[in-house]
Amino acid sequence: MRSLWSRLLALWIMLVLSGVATGYLLFESFQQTANARVARSEELVARACREIADRYQFFVSGWTGGRIDDRLKQDLTTLVQVALSSAIGVEGGIWQADSGSLAYAFPSYEGTGPKTDLPAAELNTIREVNAEAVRSGRPAGRQQPARSQVLLVHACPLRGPLQGTTAWTMTRAFTAEGPAYTQLLAGLLVLALTIFGSAIWLARVLFSWSRKIGALEKALGKSDSGSVDLPKLPRTGEQELDRLVDALNQTGERLALERRRASTAERLAAVGRLSAGLAHEIRNPIAAMRLKAENALAASDDARKKIALEAILTQVARLDALLRNLLQMTQAGEPKSIDVELVSFLESTIEPHQELAAANGLSLEMGTPEPTSPLPRFDPSQMQRALDNLILNAIQNTLAGGRIVVDALRQQDKLLLSVTDSGAGVSEEMRERLFEPFATARSEGTGLGLAIVREIARAHHGEARLAHTERGARFEIEVPWRTS
Repeated sequence: MRSLWSRLLALWIMLVLSGVATGYLLFESFQQTANARVARSEELVARACREIADRYQFFVSGWTGGRIDDRLKQDLTTLVQVALSSAIGVEGGIWQADSGSLAYAFPSYEGTGPKTDLPAAELNTIREVNAEAVRSGRPAGRQQPARSQVLLVHACPLRGPLQGTTAWTMTRAFTAEGPAYTQLLAGLLVLALTIFGSAIWLARVLFSWSRKIGALEKALGKSDSGSVDLPKLPRTGEQELDRLVDALNQTGERLALERRRASTAERLAAVGRLSAGLAHEIRNPIAAMRLKAENALAASDDARKKIALEAILTQVARLDALLRNLLQMTQAGEPKSIDVELVSFLESTIEPHQELAAANGLSLEMGTPEPTSPLPRFDPSQMQRALDNLILNAIQNTLAGGRIVVDALRQQDKLLLSVTDSGAGVSEEMRERLFEPFATARSEGTGLGLAIVREIARAHHGEARLAHTERGARFEIEVPWRTS
């Protein structure tokens, strides 16, 4: 199942991919625009070179040649200026292989005055292009790309009385200037701001949601280990999360109300069962005592009176034990928890029952609790009383030759105390009401021992249960490792 975090991350990746693709398309569009600008500039210098050649052809018509002097150079310079007057950004001249530059002009130069000096940085390139045109007898051109511009030099051979003469033109196509370049930068800037802004925004959303969900998890985890109610969750400030928080809080209130109602009903039902059982348990001894008293009053023999009185005392003792067990179950009180060393605790719990177990032909043993740190924390007096009831129950329900094991172990943050016997186990009809008061399969039992065990376990925020075993019975008490 995909999480919200993974979905937002997928959205961010899609934004990045779309941004990269759009940036690539923008760059390609700009590159095509730059290439088109270079192509137009190349056509411009070629046309300007032909313009110089046409005017030169007209200039030398009917001339048989002569000495190259300053007057001739001045006339040729004027010719070049006129030819290039309409070619914006183009400079050029006339070149002879032996004499070098015969004329140079840059009519559209935007400096403080007319430019009359050959560009020194490009002089070698101009010489090479003109030499190539003379050698091949055809127009020649060259491109020199730079970071923000492309230098274009073009030369075409001239026919006339002067041998090895060429016309040349030169311009610069600026690829990093103009509207296209500005649009490219603006587009890339918008893309960068969109992608980084989206990344920062999504990261902030992810962090905020993770932090607030973590706070909710922490609030849920702070509930007491003995409480079954949902804690009251604080609002987060996020509309979607707060709807869930409100729903959880309302659900928790309803659950708490229903739990209190169920607990009240359970207590009333338990009181009813306890009252019925108590009435039954008290009525039988009272009926026996009444019968014995009537017999004693009717008898004239002192020996029969003594026997009747002894029977009455026996029933009184039975009633006293019943009431004592009831008080233990209902007035256990809050546990006085201390750190307990398990081995010595189990030894002191088992020792008082060794003689009875041996008399019944049983082996009563201690398991092998492992030393742990920190020590478990519980009320040893109450827990020993609970184990006493489980051990006595195991002794009474295990045949001679059987085995009883009392053990304690740690399971994560829980303490598990267990009493396992090799007896006949618990019948199915007894399992559902095993820990209820007066639930017993023995005619001489009161049925309060396991009820006391359950109340002590609950007082420690734990639970008592009958575990599943292939043979015999295994009773377990599970409580927090360190009960507060």
